[in-house]
Amino acid sequence: MKALPFKIPKTQNIGLIYQEDKEQYFYDKFHQHEEIQLCVIVKGEGTLVVGDTINKYLSGDVLVIGSNLPHVFKSDASLIKESFMISLFFTKDSFGKDFFLLDDFNELTPFFEKSRFGFKLLENREDVIDIFLSIQNSTNLNRFLGLLELLKILVRSKIVELASFVYPKRYTDNEGKRMRDVMDFTMNNFEKNIDLYKIAEKANMTPNAFCRYFKQRTNKTYFTFLNELRIENACKLLTSDKSLSISEVAYQCGFNNLSNFNRKFKEVKSMSPSIFRRENYK
Repeated sequence: MKALPFKIPKTQNIGLIYQEDKEQYFYDKFHQHEEIQLCVIVKGEGTLVVGDTINKYLSGDVLVIGSNLPHVFKSDASLIKESFMISLFFTKDSFGKDFFLLDDFNELTPFFEKSRFGFKLLENREDVIDIFLSIQNSTNLNRFLGLLELLKILVRSKIVELASFVYPKRYTDNEGKRMRDVMDFTMNNFEKNIDLYKIAEKANMTPNAFCRYFKQRTNKTYFTFLNELRIENACKLLTSDKSLSISEVAYQCGFNNLSNFNRKFKEVKSMSPSIFRRENYK
């Protein structure tokens, strides 16, 4: 299977694709697909990279991933033993090229605009989850009707964007493999020392060429992305294991210098690690 881009498997002549992912881990390769993905995390927890931005996902989250928006779900198996996600996949043309251009669907226009960057639902999640659960064993017609109900809720609800920058071109197969290799290596080795030469080698590029390549496609430097990933994982440790000191958290997430960790943490979270722990400890 090609990881980035790849196609969502579907039965011929089906416009709306229903999919359940029920495994220990979600598919963990950086990828993109033509379809917009509406999904609910029934069970699971981990890190979600969308475009240029690192997010976390939890059970009960309702997420929308836009068409051709690169992303990866990195399940945290240390926190939960099973991951379960229900998704609906469709494109703006799935039901006919001009279907969503009809005046009947004018009020849905903001949904398609917001989906470009992906978003997480901040309210009405229970209503959305109820619809997803109701269509598990439904007919194709009822799933389509359910989709329209979901879109009505999503378009009028408060959301938070998942990405702040979207690379305007779709990745080629070669570019996709290169970026997938970079993301896979980074997410599996973020706690180790990663220098520019090592990560450039993973991309099969010179260091200077890699810096330009990554910045152009994510609108940030590689090491900014790496530090954000480390900080996101530090947040998990700070809020799940109070026995770990802040210096131990810093070390486990790839920071060998406590003052540097405190500085980078404050840059990303706008507060110190100690204040973040005090305000968010479970």
